[in-house]
Amino acid sequence: MYVEENAVRLWFDVEGLGLVWDGTEHRRRPTVVLVHGGPGTFDHSYFTPDFGRLAQVAQVVYLDLRGHGRSTWGDPEEWSFEQCADDVRSLCDALGIERPVVLGHSMGGPIALLYAARHPGHAAGIIVQSGFARWDHERLATAFTAIAGDEVGELARRSYAGEELSDEEGERVYAAFGTHVPDERKRAASPQNLALNRPGMDLVRGTDILDQLAVINSPTLICVGERDPVTPVGASEEIVAALPAGQGRLEMIKKAGHFTWLDAPEAFWPVVTDFVRAV
Repeated sequence: MYVEENAVRLWFDVEGLGLVWDGTEHRRRPTVVLVHGGPGTFDHSYFTPDFGRLAQVAQVVYLDLRGHGRSTWGDPEEWSFEQCADDVRSLCDALGIERPVVLGHSMGGPIALLYAARHPGHAAGIIVQSGFARWDHERLATAFTAIAGDEVGELARRSYAGEELSDEEGERVYAAFGTHVPDERKRAASPQNLALNRPGMDLVRGTDILDQLAVINSPTLICVGERDPVTPVGASEEIVAALPAGQGRLEMIKKAGHFTWLDAPEAFWPVVTDFVRAV
């Protein structure tokens, strides 16, 4: 399904009812909008089927960000986090979604935070899963080294600096993301906007939005895997520190990597579902 907003066509899909009958009256359930990572090489599909579990407590909206998947791609040199953040608000308004819970994973983390900062009070809650508000190249390289050794740490340093790796070298870095990673066959079957990867990664490397988080007034859950080398625990800790006092809550999931819900589902899902219910 599509909506036309901000001169782009945004693809989305929905799982779960927004309005349910509880035996005496119709009750509105929360809506969770999922914002995926990237840039260019991911879309909503790596959330499926796992995030279907949220449909037990909420309506789930899967979104392909502009420049990704089945949404309008446009000029990669003009793509920005701020546009994507505003698209989240526009999508909700177009679909009549009030007080959503917006979950951003990886690169979706700063997009969800920017949405909350640019549209204060619009969200019932924000979840930053394995995200960041400031990119720290040395922190990333150090984390890869600690988890996977010196060779992989150096490969990660080179890769995230923009240097091209061989397929084998890239696979070694990706294997360090965690014990479990999204299905490669499904990822390969999804549209990939490779032209966005370079300018998108330039934006990622230049990200520092910590000073914008002070205006966020929605409860914010920051969740991270203990063994996440891409967005290490320190990246989550500084998000909490930059939020208004009492607004952020940090949850570290032990023995989990970048795709936390795959590595430690028994610990991950109660944290997320309880937060959705609470807000």
